[in-house]
Amino acid sequence: MTEITTIAERIEQPDSERKQNKYDGWSVLNTTNSPEEYATAWLSIQCSRLENVNRAVVVFGAPDRGPFAPIAVWPEAASGSPRILTAIESVVSTKASCILNTENNDVVNSDNVIATPILVDNRICGVVAIEVSQTDDSHQQKTLIDLEWGLVWMQMLVRRGRLTPTDRLVTVLELLATSLHHERFQEAATAVVTELANIFGCERVSIGFLKGKHAVVKALSHSAQVGKKANLIQNIEAVMDESIDQHITVVYPVLKGAPIQIVRSHETLHKKQGENAICTVPYTDGSHVIGAFTLERPIDQPFDADTVKILEHAASLLGQILNVKRKEDRWLFSKIGSSFRSNLSKLIGRKHMAFKLVFYCLFAVIAFLSIAEGEYRITADATLEGAVQRVVAAPMAGYIASQHVRAGDIVKAGEILFTLDERDLRLEKLKWQSQHSQRNREYIEASAEHDRAKARILNAQIEQANAQIALIDEQLKRIRISAPFDGIVVSGDLSQSLGAPVERGDILFEVAPLDTYRVVLDVDEAEISHIKPDQTGKLVLAGTPDDEIPIIIEKITPVSSAAEGKNFFRVEARLDSYDLENLRPGMQGVGKINVDERKLIWIWTYKITHWMRMFFWTWLP
Repeated sequence: MTEITTIAERIEQPDSERKQNKYDGWSVLNTTNSPEEYATAWLSIQCSRLENVNRAVVVFGAPDRGPFAPIAVWPEAASGSPRILTAIESVVSTKASCILNTENNDVVNSDNVIATPILVDNRICGVVAIEVSQTDDSHQQKTLIDLEWGLVWMQMLVRRGRLTPTDRLVTVLELLATSLHHERFQEAATAVVTELANIFGCERVSIGFLKGKHAVVKALSHSAQVGKKANLIQNIEAVMDESIDQHITVVYPVLKGAPIQIVRSHETLHKKQGENAICTVPYTDGSHVIGAFTLERPIDQPFDADTVKILEHAASLLGQILNVKRKEDRWLFSKIGSSFRSNLSKLIGRKHMAFKLVFYCLFAVIAFLSIAEGEYRITADATLEGAVQRVVAAPMAGYIASQHVRAGDIVKAGEILFTLDERDLRLEKLKWQSQHSQRNREYIEASAEHDRAKARILNAQIEQANAQIALIDEQLKRIRISAPFDGIVVSGDLSQSLGAPVERGDILFEVAPLDTYRVVLDVDEAEISHIKPDQTGKLVLAGTPDDEIPIIIEKITPVSSAAEGKNFFRVEARLDSYDLENLRPGMQGVGKINVDERKLIWIWTYKITHWMRMFFWTWLP
């Protein structure tokens, strides 16, 4: 049974509080755009014209399917009546007027109810029900006739479309919600066509998609499978092809005033499948027709222009949504094949000139890279070092007295780098000199006394004092440490350590020459196999980016170091005939080592291919 909203819930005030609205209903009918105001004004006029009316209600809903809900009551705050609800249910089910007398329901002291349908194109769009005081049958018949005469205004409301925009919006939104509710295509398509059948009162609704040059039915309303009705499916597909080929909506029987159309397939389906009214609506993906909806319903309910317009709006949205779901629901290889065919089709014909230009330019570039050869060079971070690096250490234990240079200073051979405190050594020398003088006097006295034994002992002590003095003199010469050669101080700064003690052998400075250098390159382990001695290359330092310095590989060390998540091998190279004036140890840059001639496409892609080989080999069993 058609769903009806309970009217008694809307009307709750007792009879003692009834108040009849007093306003100019005719002006409202001419000016309002609200269906509720229009129905309220009409109902007020009717109740004022009819006799013995106690209460009245107008219900409206989607044609033939509901739900029906009250949009106007009279008086405005009238109480509910179960007998009015019973009369409305009877009218909706029979599409005929109804008079519900008291004796028919065995209800004592109850008024009679008169209800009549609002019919438009033989479709029930609403019901008007009034409750009148008990009168004879002739008076009830007269009231019913007057009420039916007044229904012309309500039919005009439906026909001029005062309710149509809302119905269209609700219908389209319901269909969109249905299509989006399901994730899988087949479920969504079946749900959509079934909902279309329910909304528009159709016996069968089908949806098809173009496959090649012909439509293929993908879903039928109220049916989970399509292939079991072969003849029917073929006829429906022919109907869809007929509409798609013409790029227009085809309605059969043909609407009055419609343009000339080919309807042969529609006529065949009409004759073979129960002589139904048929409407086929094609839909697009924005630029191309991709499928169609076919709707069939009884011949006594043909498709009118308003219904066709709603179907076209709904199809334009639903078709694209379902097409997206259909594409997403395919197998991976099917998606790849479809994408390939789609892109291939763009290369043929007159359209898609930009795509063709890009494709052929890319193809030409790939072809050139596959044929042409270039120099394969390995790039590595490089550091410039001195070929010899001399350590300057403390010659003896002592205290730092002064500093003359620091790291970065250029020094000449023999230039003082720093000095040690000499006061302790001079005191020690003075001590031994005093002992030497004393023993020398004692030695003279012993010799005068001819005491040979004592003279020999004193002579040994004199020689010991001489040796100590000589040692101290040598140490005094070494407290001033000088540069061993012309060069640059690579490291060392004693400006913050003056007066600090040092031990013998402590490294205080490092000095490198300015005339001989070597280049240290950190080569990735993935490319170390291509490096060989005597290979040539270029070095560009950050300090001189405009100069390319030629280098020659000399040594490949077998020890690797880890940095930035990779392993690097140390490769040493020498500079080949370059002005060394602007070079300094510690400068960094980038070196490129020439390997051999190879295909350009290999040079640009070998890192990716090597990574892929390693990745797949790791995961393969």
